[in-house]
Amino acid sequence: MEISANTQALVYLVSAILFIFALKGLTHPSTARRGNYYGMAGMALAVGATLLGNEVQSYGFIIAGVVAGAVIGTLLASRVQMTAMPQLVAALHSFVGMAAVLVALGTYMNKAQAGLLNPVLMGELSAGIVIGAITFSGSVIAFGKLQGLISGAPVVFKGQHMLNAGLAVATIALAIVFGLTENVWALVLMTLLAFVLGFTLIIPIGGADMPVIISMLNSYSGWAAAATGFTLENNLLIIVGALVGFSGAILSFIMCRAMNRSIINVVFGGFGGASEAGPSAVAQAAEKGVKAASVEDAIYWMEDANRVIVIPGYGMAVAQAQHALKELLELLEARGVEVKFAIHPVAGRMPGHMNVLLAEADIPYDHVFEMDEINPEFATTDVALVVGANDVTNPAAKTDPSSPIYGMPILDVAKAHNVYVIKRSMRPGYSGVENLLYYQDNCSLIFGDAKDVCEGMVTVLKGGGH
Repeated sequence: MEISANTQALVYLVSAILFIFALKGLTHPSTARRGNYYGMAGMALAVGATLLGNEVQSYGFIIAGVVAGAVIGTLLASRVQMTAMPQLVAALHSFVGMAAVLVALGTYMNKAQAGLLNPVLMGELSAGIVIGAITFSGSVIAFGKLQGLISGAPVVFKGQHMLNAGLAVATIALAIVFGLTENVWALVLMTLLAFVLGFTLIIPIGGADMPVIISMLNSYSGWAAAATGFTLENNLLIIVGALVGFSGAILSFIMCRAMNRSIINVVFGGFGGASEAGPSAVAQAAEKGVKAASVEDAIYWMEDANRVIVIPGYGMAVAQAQHALKELLELLEARGVEVKFAIHPVAGRMPGHMNVLLAEADIPYDHVFEMDEINPEFATTDVALVVGANDVTNPAAKTDPSSPIYGMPILDVAKAHNVYVIKRSMRPGYSGVENLLYYQDNCSLIFGDAKDVCEGMVTVLKGGGH
């Protein structure tokens, strides 16, 4: 069965509309599932229309690629833990980048053989290769940092900005040479330098900036797809690539605003990395004057509170404590306690990380609030329970001009009447900055695995409290 060009264009239009609905749905947790369904339907229509188009001459390699991709994708999706979702996203971005490079190279060889090269096409090929190569190598480095294969600390070296600038200028110059002369060596060198540039751009960026980098690479992958769409003369690919590119750029801007930093500052001055393990948590707390508390202490205040606000962070994700928190929520609400969850835009390792985890535990969407909504309520909150969050609760962002995170909007946890922080140790957050919250008179730390501590709270509540 083969469809006409007009029918294919109409199906592509419907697919594009579905993709726009998908993006709209993904703007809120309550509509995210529906947004995913829209996206899946749009992609199914797009793939079907493409396969039935008259430009497809053989299905052999296509079927082989689809089967191989489906097997790999199914295995990855079924085995990946929610804590590893940021790494998976980075890996998927790298696939898009490499696909753009390979499509551009394949198109160049086909068009060159047929004698159909022209300056416009050469420019499109160059854009696809450069953006795709940077996306690929940059995403590989981001994956390595998130997975712990590479240190999360920023790898800063003298002359790094000059090196990046030199690589960028050389890459652009080679692209111009390639476009004007069709020189194969210019193509090879341009491609290699673009791969190196992706590496040198991302390797200096510290772990504290990873949420921004993930969304930025998402934007890059969109532009790579759009460039590929121009190369293949596929309008839908251009539209989808532009949607991803712009949405990723907007999300990067939102992330930067949430950290009070510019995208230029993130890319060229990243800070923060995973810290090394130190002495025992209790020993460090005693030495620094931090108050340690027990599960029973926290429950004493929580079960008689009017309002409890829970602040989840990456520690909750690592411990998979969200299900225990759901049970804690139900028990507290049964006692007449109002329970809310406060989400910072850069909590976790990627945008929306905490929302996804809470949704996985079936915590109602109307209990989850963004930073700007919930901040005014902390001053009248009896207990703030911080579960594995760190930098996003640090008062140094407001009180210490010398702090690297000064000016970053934070959750006003310090204003709550009582603050309990669940932590494994006294190690600082991913930015490497010590949290001043822990030294306040109204703050106590409960040391231990977040899941174990939350389950302990559930047990105490079920047993009748204190």
